[in-house]
Amino acid sequence: MTPFSVLDLSPIIEGGTAAQAFANTLDLAQHAERWGYTRFWLAEHHNMPGIASAATAVLIGHVGHGTSRIRIGAGGIMLPNWSPLQVVEQFGTLASLFPDRVDLGLGRAPGTDRAAARALRRTLNADPDAFPNDVVEVMELLRECRPDQPIQAVPGAGLDLPIWILGSSTFGAQVAAEFGLPFSFASHFAPALLFEALALYRSRFKPSNRLASPYVMLGVNVVAAETDEEARFLASSGRQSFANLRAGRPTQLPPPSKEWEPDRTEPADPVQRPRVSFVGSADTVSREMREFIDRTHADELIVVSHIHDHAARLRSYEITAAIMKG
Repeated sequence: MTPFSVLDLSPIIEGGTAAQAFANTLDLAQHAERWGYTRFWLAEHHNMPGIASAATAVLIGHVGHGTSRIRIGAGGIMLPNWSPLQVVEQFGTLASLFPDRVDLGLGRAPGTDRAAARALRRTLNADPDAFPNDVVEVMELLRECRPDQPIQAVPGAGLDLPIWILGSSTFGAQVAAEFGLPFSFASHFAPALLFEALALYRSRFKPSNRLASPYVMLGVNVVAAETDEEARFLASSGRQSFANLRAGRPTQLPPPSKEWEPDRTEPADPVQRPRVSFVGSADTVSREMREFIDRTHADELIVVSHIHDHAARLRSYEITAAIMKG
């Protein structure tokens, strides 16, 4: 059985509030724990009206306090926005509060637009190509402190905190392979280089004291419902939101609309679509998902569901959980 996990952006629905989004995030995490999902990750985004997970570490703590077994973590923390010391202190705190449950996923994208990036960093001089060096610094700060070490991460140093590398291109695959770390590919929004990145990661992987062999988790969009027709209707919220984001006009998550139902003429092959998405009844989603796993040999899938109605979103994850166990 391929493990399944949840990626949540704590969506703010049209007319809703961040407080409501946080309550829904915790409710989803509690259901995901009962349904057998492996991990519950939150993603760092900024300056987006429909995403409430900007203070990612804080929200992970909220989820951690409301759950007891499911792994929690970041998918991911955008290193250009932070110093490695800040990241290790924050996630060292989380790992101390929730032992053996916390994952740290690291990405090199800003998670926002240019204006917000400047507001976050007070400069635009951060070099995305310095990402490997920042990853090394994070790993160094997590090691046991030496007596002569001038800077210590407290808490953080000496903790066994799993690190993942995130990516939507071959760059992240190279970093993960070089450092012997698990790799999570963002096929849920950028599948173009999926197979190239997977081949590179697996062929160049160097075993490490963190991971003996390659491990790949792939992001997928899932909207599952009782019928294909209902699922296509529910999926129209995410299509609107994604189109608005690509047009430079991010919005709160809109309600579904018949006008935005998935285009039935788009490629049948999920990896040829703009985003890897499985939309339909349990039978439809199960068939397409299993074909995708067979093609990619994914070790794990992480599921994001952009659904306006919270009850329908829960139902989609419940159907997916049943597929996972079937």
